Order: sequence, then structure tokens, then C-alpha cells
Amino acid sequence: MATAEEKPVMVVGLDDSQHSFYALEWTLDHFFGPSSNSLAAPFKLLIVHAKPTATSAIGLAGPGGADVLPYVEADLRKISSRVAEKAKQICSAKSVNDVVVEVMEGDARNVLCDAVEKHHASMLVVGSHGYGVLKRTVLGSVSDYCAHHAHCSVMIVKRPKVKA
Repeated sequence: MATAEEKPVMVVGLDDSQHSFYALEWTLDHFFGPSSNSLAAPFKLLIVHAKPTATSAIGLAGPGGADVLPYVEADLRKISSRVAEKAKQICSAKSVNDVVVEVMEGDARNVLCDAVEKHHASMLVVGSHGYGVLKRTVLGSVSDYCAHHAHCSVMIVKRPKVKA
């Protein structure tokens, strides 16, 4: 039987959105389901959260910007810690205990592609916010960027639309 080091690595990118947590739960249900245990799981699971830098979060556009940096940094650290804890709780609730959660600073696009390279991942999973063309053009799409630049298979998990 293969050891954890021999298993292919799956990276799941998380931000602080319902969409990314849905993607994590979907991935756990479909790849690490109830019948699998840590030895039978097909992948070594790595969850990566990209913490933006404080300067990128506020942009230092005006005077006094430097004064708020420590507060913004503290908030970003709290959010990252909350995302990591929630990810661990979701994995634990689904009996997936062989998981590594990393918080890396930087733009999500680069952080995820770098994590794929660093860990020689064979699959990257990201959620989809479901932005329209205009919003995606203005904000940029992490999933679109990763689909074009990550050196592995990229799975984009979309939440089903709720019918009214």
C-alpha cells in the first residue's frame, strides 16, 4: 500500500467565502468520502489560504494610510486564523484527519500556483464565486488564472444555483 509521501498531492484553495468552503466540502465528499480512511484516501490533502498583505488590502491611497496598517494586518491575521480553523473543523467533521493547512501571504493567484509547484501537486481545487463577465474582468478571476497557469489539473467547483 502507498504511503502518504507516495500519494499525489491535492491542493484546495480557500478564502473566506461560502464558495470556497463549499468547494472544500464537495472535495471531501467526493474524494475523501466516508468509506475512505487516511490510508485509502487517493490524495495527500493540502489546504492553502492566501492572506493578502495589509498594503494590498488598503492600497495606501491617502495620508494616514500607514497608521492603519497594523490594524488591517491584525484583522487579516484573524480572518486567516478563522479560515484555517473552519477548514480543520470541516475536515474533522468528515473524518478527514490527515490534512495540512497552510496560510501563505500574497495574492491568491500566485500563492496557489506557487503551492502547486512547491508540493508537486497533481490537482488544484478552487471554488467559483460565479461572477459575471464584467465583475470577473474588473476583479480578476483566481480560478481562471490558476486554470491557465498552474502546472497541474485544476478543478473549479461551483455551487449549484438555488431555484426560487
